[in-house]
Amino acid sequence: MKQIALIGPTASGKSDLALKLAHEHNAYILSLDSLAIYQEIDISSAKPSADELSLVKHYGIDLIRPDEPFSVATFEKLYRELKARCLSEKKNLIIVGGSSFYLRTLLQGLSPIPEYSEATQHRVEELLTDLPSAHRLLLDADPLYMKAIETSDRYRIEKMLLLYVQTAMTPTEYFTKHPPEPIIEELRVFEIDVERDKLRKRIHERTLKMIESGLIDEVCDLEYRYTRSPNALKAIGIIEVFDYLDGRIGIEEMREQIITHTAQLAKRQQTFNRTQFPKRELFSAEEIYKKAKALFS
Repeated sequence: MKQIALIGPTASGKSDLALKLAHEHNAYILSLDSLAIYQEIDISSAKPSADELSLVKHYGIDLIRPDEPFSVATFEKLYRELKARCLSEKKNLIIVGGSSFYLRTLLQGLSPIPEYSEATQHRVEELLTDLPSAHRLLLDADPLYMKAIETSDRYRIEKMLLLYVQTAMTPTEYFTKHPPEPIIEELRVFEIDVERDKLRKRIHERTLKMIESGLIDEVCDLEYRYTRSPNALKAIGIIEVFDYLDGRIGIEEMREQIITHTAQLAKRQQTFNRTQFPKRELFSAEEIYKKAKALFS
């Protein structure tokens, strides 16, 4: 099995390149995307079309409902299972990192998490009835770790409480004692290098296509089914539609805000990739195609 990772800012053409390479070189695609993992969030996540999904088997897409939480551990489990399948079926693997944080974590690894007893789970449920107090309990015990977790972040507070109650160690103590081990040992990481003006144009065109394809209707349906409370419905492309539906902005301003916010996200992604993947190979999509083709041949 041969494997590569493709990263790059949103709208840089990662999905198209991955699809072409996978189709030509007997590969599966693993999507590491924090929005495409959700069912029903199709247009706003720029998810591959039904035809594209049928052309090459994709993993990491449509796994959970928008109101279900997930963590990087979800991708860890998925990668391990998919690697075993690729080895068994003599397939190659292309990892497409829309959310590069998850790729970085797979490369750096995760700390092992203990089994939680029924008593621990029951105690944590009791503590979570008062979320601010639960957060304060952890903050007093481990201010360094907990300062990065908001008092409203029930999911992460619950995870840290389970660890604290079960092991009697603060998160900092536990993770220091149980350092992570890499999940992916060796991986060539290619980043698509795209000119700023060209990227802005692609973002503009993609935004128009999303709106024409029914973005507003999709967001209305998501709100009807799940309300606005899930974190998944606070993503770019969704929050701007909510502002439009609330009458705070017109449709033209909604479109421009999506474009602007997406461009800002792309810039943050490029900065993250530059600082977190110093050994990445930065080339145009055309050059990456040639290099990957040679690697898979």
